[in-house]
Amino acid sequence: MTQNPNLFLSIGKQVKDEYGRIIGRVTSFAVNPNGRVDSIYMEQGDGRFIKCLTESLKVEGSEITLLSKLKMGITTLCDQIPLIWRKDQALKGLLDKKKISPEVYEDVHNSFEGVLNQLKSEAQTLIDEIDKETARCFQEIKELNYALVNLEIEHEIGKIDEQSYQTAFTMIQECLKRVNMEKSDLEATKNNLSNILLGETPPPQTEQETKEEPTEELKAQEEAPTPPSQSLPEPPVVVYVKEIGESGI
Repeated sequence: MTQNPNLFLSIGKQVKDEYGRIIGRVTSFAVNPNGRVDSIYMEQGDGRFIKCLTESLKVEGSEITLLSKLKMGITTLCDQIPLIWRKDQALKGLLDKKKISPEVYEDVHNSFEGVLNQLKSEAQTLIDEIDKETARCFQEIKELNYALVNLEIEHEIGKIDEQSYQTAFTMIQECLKRVNMEKSDLEATKNNLSNILLGETPPPQTEQETKEEPTEELKAQEEAPTPPSQSLPEPPVVVYVKEIGESGI
């Protein structure tokens, strides 16, 4: 496969996660003797350096996205598990048509079954990881809601000036948007893997449908009220927090 040439132009460029959070900047590459970039070196916001495999990167123009290891692992399992099932079913078909002997069938079937059990075990481990990450998202949403409430209160009583309030309000809204995207993505990923484990592969969604039909979560974000310029409606904080709870933010 030809490597994306934009990767060589990414020195100094920001690297973000799948939800738009800035992770760091590209500082160098690990190149094999054939001239292919195996990994990138990235400086994080705290000054530490990490090494990321190029397979975990998505490069689109000047945008560089670091893909989640958790989601990549689940994507692999979502491909492998149905494939093993189909092979085992094809094997059974060969037995029914008497194209293979029962002894050969048992031997190969046991092999497929062993691989499938291993994949199911790996899948359960990843589902447990998703549950932990989803719980983290819920806690982060809760803390952001508290941060918003306290911001509104201090602004209402005049302890925070308008410019600082507007800046902080925007920051919290952006954080809420990203963490809600992550939570929804984790939940959808878990459902997809769970359906496959149950033998219920969901129908694929077309790219056009994905672009044209935003999720309810994003619709709620778009409909969220903008901050007032001078004062909040009465009562200011309670009304806003209720809206956040109803929209899942």
